[in-house]
Amino acid sequence: MAISFELTKDLPDDVDAVVVPACSDRLGGGADTDWAYLRNRGFEGRPDQVFTLPGARTGAVIIMIGVGSSRGVSPDVIRRAAANAARAATRHEVVASHLLDVLAADATPNDRAAAAQALAEGTVLGSYQFTKYKSSGEPPKLSRLAVIGGGGKKVQTALETGARIADGVVLARDLVNEPGGSLTPAALAEAAIEIAEREGLQITVLDEDEIAEKGLGGLLGVNRGSSQPPRFIELSYAPARPRGHLALVGKGITFDSGGLSLKTAAGMMTMKDDMGGAAAILGAFSAINAVAPKCRVTGYIPTTDNMTGPDATRPGDVLEMRNGKTVEVLNTDAEGRLILADALSLASEAEPDAIIDLATLTGAIETALGNRVAGLFGNHGAWIDQVEDAAAGAGERVWTMPMPEDYRRRLDSDVADLRNISRSADGGAITAALFLREFVADGIPWVHLDIAGPAWCTEVDGEQTKGGTGFGVRTLLELARRFAKPR
Repeated sequence: MAISFELTKDLPDDVDAVVVPACSDRLGGGADTDWAYLRNRGFEGRPDQVFTLPGARTGAVIIMIGVGSSRGVSPDVIRRAAANAARAATRHEVVASHLLDVLAADATPNDRAAAAQALAEGTVLGSYQFTKYKSSGEPPKLSRLAVIGGGGKKVQTALETGARIADGVVLARDLVNEPGGSLTPAALAEAAIEIAEREGLQITVLDEDEIAEKGLGGLLGVNRGSSQPPRFIELSYAPARPRGHLALVGKGITFDSGGLSLKTAAGMMTMKDDMGGAAAILGAFSAINAVAPKCRVTGYIPTTDNMTGPDATRPGDVLEMRNGKTVEVLNTDAEGRLILADALSLASEAEPDAIIDLATLTGAIETALGNRVAGLFGNHGAWIDQVEDAAAGAGERVWTMPMPEDYRRRLDSDVADLRNISRSADGGAITAALFLREFVADGIPWVHLDIAGPAWCTEVDGEQTKGGTGFGVRTLLELARRFAKPR
């Protein structure tokens, strides 16, 4: 159920629950709150603390939300608090929120707008549930949030923008959570077509024959073991007078068995998430009109599953990529880089001002950074800085990783231009990024985000719920919104 957001100075008469924030360094105040009762029960306003109690004055339930120190309030804090409040309010239809009250008295209009956008994002994402395949269960009732505070049209617009961005994240989560047996490459392409038609975007979908005509040998090679034909999706958003051209590339492996280099049973359990990069791009395009970038944005999504059919690519086979380079496939479970090679080559041919790719590429990056931080690799300092700033502004964590040149020789092949895995067992995320760099044309700024960790969540945490997270959607939209041609 979609949630509507309204900015109001007064508490509506029909509210079922009221969200009241509490800072750990200034507990007290609020005519309808029994602070002594709260303190006696351990509520101290710490981050993630939630306490529900009856409201004596309004009759509505009071949902107390801890936000920590008043000196540390940021859009990220607001987003997290709003998500916690939304979970506590799932049984209530109309809710009022005082979360903007924690902003400093001297907060600028831009500060209030950023907080309002984060509030809407957190509310929608905290309410998210994937229940498509459940025979029982009650969906959240929350349908309207009245945000108490000032700020006028700027804040109201920010609330609506935040809701649209969060809807894009929700779409990405739904795609990742959909089983690989039903979210085939063709089904993913149909989802892209629906987005394009709704948002007024240009779209091209290549079928198997057209993929072969384009010489996308990496995509065809990975698809050889599958009964599901591959697709290549290209989406485009173009304002009237674009200020630059940004290319987005996303890995779209709808299910990864590992191919003939078969994964373990446990290793396959979450492999429906191996199209998390593609999902992030589709989620971003579904909300791109909400942020209305001044630049042209083009998305490239190669999609297939990686299976073990009778003609599956064998270790030792050699594939020719779109840009003419040959690759010796020595591990069929390192398949994502093969389909990305084709997509990066095609993106390069369009001569964009910058490229960013997103992929659930390596387990090595999750070992290095855990499951809350994406690894960032790139070939251009100013473009890396721009992506880092956009991710920070969107509240998604990334960490810049090295790309030492001497590691490149680990990809040297005896029979082809390069091999698809390193000769060494260490530094797997780095050598994977170095492999991708081989397919970016000289002179084009490029960043690779390895999202293998944060694309999937095993526990409820802030705005995240179990399963697909939609990581990257917010970063891509913020990046497009503020895009400047890298110098």
